[in-house]
Amino acid sequence: MPATLKPRLRPVTQAAALALCLGALAGCNTLGGAGPSTGAIRDAQVDGATYAQGAIQVLPLGTDVIAGLASHERAASFAELFGESGVSATVLAPGDQVDIAIWEAPPAVLFGAVPGDQQLGGNNDVAANTPIPRQQVDEEGMVAIPFVGRIRVQGMRPEQVESLIVGRLRRRANDPQAVVRLVQNETRTATILGEVSASRQIGLSARGERLLDALAVAGGAKQPIEQSTVQLARGERRAVMPLGQVINDPRQNVRLRPGDVVTVQHQPFSFVALGAVARNAEVPFEGNGITLAEALGRAGGLNDRRADVKGVFVFRLEDRAALPALAGADVRTTSDGRVPVVYTLRMTDAASLFVMQDFRMRDGDVLYISTAPGVELERFLTTISSTAFSIVATGNALNTQ
Repeated sequence: MPATLKPRLRPVTQAAALALCLGALAGCNTLGGAGPSTGAIRDAQVDGATYAQGAIQVLPLGTDVIAGLASHERAASFAELFGESGVSATVLAPGDQVDIAIWEAPPAVLFGAVPGDQQLGGNNDVAANTPIPRQQVDEEGMVAIPFVGRIRVQGMRPEQVESLIVGRLRRRANDPQAVVRLVQNETRTATILGEVSASRQIGLSARGERLLDALAVAGGAKQPIEQSTVQLARGERRAVMPLGQVINDPRQNVRLRPGDVVTVQHQPFSFVALGAVARNAEVPFEGNGITLAEALGRAGGLNDRRADVKGVFVFRLEDRAALPALAGADVRTTSDGRVPVVYTLRMTDAASLFVMQDFRMRDGDVLYISTAPGVELERFLTTISSTAFSIVATGNALNTQ
């Protein structure tokens, strides 16, 4: 190249270098990241970037928050919601079938009739036993009995029906006695369905069948215990618990009541690990639950080169009933009545390791570890350095031509 052209190339090289530097500076704001920064998350309650302002609740994890959540979980358990009541009384209802037998002491008047060849000189010193054909309680709650007529038995216990029959016969029969036995129970039943071997109704006897008794009668859960939940519905109340927790805690194995509906569901539990962890993934866990410490362990722990130890977060759509003691009564909810909550933890404090062992993860939680501020600076410097070397190499190549 002629020497006279080289001076003209140098301004071009300098202009190109300047353009590259400006481009690098402009691109500093577009460097990749794992998600929102620690500061952005802590300010989410005020900014309300995704939800309406004030809808997101940011709560530092501590003993008070963990105690409040534990209290709410206990209140929603089978033992607290349905209680350990005694055996419900056996009462008759339409559709039930009963056996009725009546005895009359000698000399029998109403029920002592004997065959004609024994009417004279026959032995009338034996108590008369008169079985009555099996009775079904009709839609009006009544049964028909000879010499007594139609009587209402709906809502009565068998022994109460016995007393009613004896009272009606006392002036017509000689020392009458009656026995009423429930043969087929059509109304005192509970229903079990869902992921069981055989959905069915089970009759509730005076023994007082419990939740696990019904599950055994239905052949047990078809899916693994650690992936199954049980929903118990009684009237307007309903609650859901992991099957493994019901098995391990005898208090949750409550007695069933007539009309209860037990539904076994297959529900694999999992949380999502994102951000500066060793492995971004959906992580399954057992129905009995895991702690935050165990969740971090299953995600491979913090990424030492990227993680901000002040930025450990658990994102959760929390039950509204769990928040009054934690965030006050004026909490905004989503359309389905839940509250978006971010639980925060600073691992710079040694006590945080104990807090992590007390805080329990739930199905659907998002565990997020933010990136340390120094990592972004390191990325910026690396980008500038790479750009500078490229500029120098380009300039040297042009100047040597």
